[in-house]
Amino acid sequence: MPDLRGVGKTWGFKGGYKLAEQKATTSVLYEETRVFEAPRDLAENSNVMQWMKKKGFKSEREMRAWTGQNFIAFWDEMAKTYADWFEPYAQVLNWQPPYAKWFVGGKINVAYNAVDRHAAGAKKDKVAYIFVPEPVDQPTQKITYADLAKRVNKLANGLKSLGVAKGDRVSIYMPMIPETPIAMLACAKIGAIHSVVFSGFSAGGLNSRVLDAESKVVITTDGFFRRGKPLPLKPNVDEATANTPSVKNVVVVKRAGIDVPMKAGKDVWYHELVAKQSDVCESEKMDAEDRLFILYTSGTTGKPKGIEHVHGGYCVTPAQTLSWVFDIKDSDVWWCTADVGWITGHSYVVYGPLCLGATSMIYEGSPDYPDFSRWFKIINENKVSVLYTAPTAVRMFMKAGDKWPKTHDISCLRLLGSVGEPINPEAWIWYRNNFGAGKLPIMDTWWQTETGCFLVSPLPITPLKPGSPTFPLPGFNVDILDEDANPVPPGSGGNIVSNSPWPSMLRAFFRDEVRYKKEYWSTYWDIRPGTYLAGDKATKDKDGYFTIQGRIDDVLKVAGHRISNAEVESALVSHPKVAEAAVIGKPDEVKGEVIVAFVILKTGIEATEDLKPILAKHVRTVLGPVAYPEVVYFVNDVPKTRSGKIMRRVIKAKALGNPVGDISALANPESVEAIPLIK
Repeated sequence: MPDLRGVGKTWGFKGGYKLAEQKATTSVLYEETRVFEAPRDLAENSNVMQWMKKKGFKSEREMRAWTGQNFIAFWDEMAKTYADWFEPYAQVLNWQPPYAKWFVGGKINVAYNAVDRHAAGAKKDKVAYIFVPEPVDQPTQKITYADLAKRVNKLANGLKSLGVAKGDRVSIYMPMIPETPIAMLACAKIGAIHSVVFSGFSAGGLNSRVLDAESKVVITTDGFFRRGKPLPLKPNVDEATANTPSVKNVVVVKRAGIDVPMKAGKDVWYHELVAKQSDVCESEKMDAEDRLFILYTSGTTGKPKGIEHVHGGYCVTPAQTLSWVFDIKDSDVWWCTADVGWITGHSYVVYGPLCLGATSMIYEGSPDYPDFSRWFKIINENKVSVLYTAPTAVRMFMKAGDKWPKTHDISCLRLLGSVGEPINPEAWIWYRNNFGAGKLPIMDTWWQTETGCFLVSPLPITPLKPGSPTFPLPGFNVDILDEDANPVPPGSGGNIVSNSPWPSMLRAFFRDEVRYKKEYWSTYWDIRPGTYLAGDKATKDKDGYFTIQGRIDDVLKVAGHRISNAEVESALVSHPKVAEAAVIGKPDEVKGEVIVAFVILKTGIEATEDLKPILAKHVRTVLGPVAYPEVVYFVNDVPKTRSGKIMRRVIKAKALGNPVGDISALANPESVEAIPLIK
């Protein structure tokens, strides 16, 4: 029987908060030691605890260690537990670094696992998606698994009628409406490879991705709603496909009722295409390693990378990690607020929850339309029980004020999650207090487009530290290495790596083998061949807890000290008047760099000159004199990607008067102009 007497005792923790001793050789300036134990009833009844009991593990530590050491056997069991196979695989893993083949010889299809098997079974009448349109006068839609299967089949047959076949690429450029996951699933069903492009990208961003993928079909909408108003989207596609000879057809969903031009012989209305199709379509039997999708990175630092993922791995790890980390039960209503244009939407709006047969929310619009009560109204009316969102959204609500979570009863929530970027401790506490009534655990997850699923995350049995995603998940061998490939000692930082492959890992860059090898595998190849470099850095405290610090190049070099940008930003946000912050380094002849802070204050706080030195001194108090910001600016917003990551590169370029480069991936390009030139 696993030890449930208090996980703090099991792991040897002591509560509290203290400043760490400042050293010139480390970027770790403080240590978070507040510990929040897992609620006993949640832990005792969790999915992962049931598995631990069956296996006879006595503690979480023992379980995580065993599954890491025996990761091949572990993923073999998970593949047989979470996926249905047309034909069994003969070999669990063929690992020829840097190329992994999982479930070799197995035949499978993710659309079958996500839709068909549920629609044909006991879950046919269960709701798969609850869709909430942004306009408040449009009704909520509920789509059962049986309904979803018919709609997927009709579009799959429609794509076939347009000549789309196994291996063809289909670009999907749509807002958060049910037709978006339906399009993804229809592609998967017939063996086509989908390439979802976030609908907030410009025509240029879409064009580069369609050209690279050589897509045969683009699926889009006439328009979308934003803040209650219909805005056109189809014209972007017309511009983007003007020089793309591979595109034979553009399929257009009539969503916003906007009059858009339709080119005869090329453009096809979605509703007309599916109306004449059968609602029966057999799922293609795919090899486990057949490509499922290409997802391009944002392209803000160069040519977009086409990350390739496969059917076999995507039938297993998104579902398994969702089941264990967020403890999804049949009675839950799951809401991942991410857009399907990003990897979080692929894994945890579409494939993960559907493969589990769960009920998921899809919301079309903005969190603050018509006001900041919208999310809380959605949670209340649809009895959302598990919420997974980004720190950017949390900080936005923090800035708006504590009153909004009180506008509706959200006691239906039982578990919270965080994704997209590191969440600073103060935002973590605010989230717990205001969304979680001061008691709900927060599953803070670290992962990437490349990984396809969570790699570092708590479980419902894990004691939590604010701002930490805790430990590598079962079945993964994630570590933090220094430049010489040595595991870092407690209190130190380094590069996040994986020492073993996993089923949903990226298989390649689309048509760019050289870049794939160089970017992820070359750094430690001579010392540890087959070690995956994630590109993020992190620290590990004395208890083994990870703290994510951001990208490897997001580091300040002040007077010989290497300091994480995220660490200084967290210190600023810990001040009660600050909602969000971004810091950069300004070149300095004496110190190398000095710290410049761009601060967003909470609603109602006056941006006075007197407040600037107060905030700078607060950082000194929290982190020490080396982290003292030389200059503080107040801004209304800072540039962020559509997935919520602060674009420090853009901030620094604008502040120093340099070209900002490609900003097509920004959610708020207007914020760039508001960044002042620093003196």
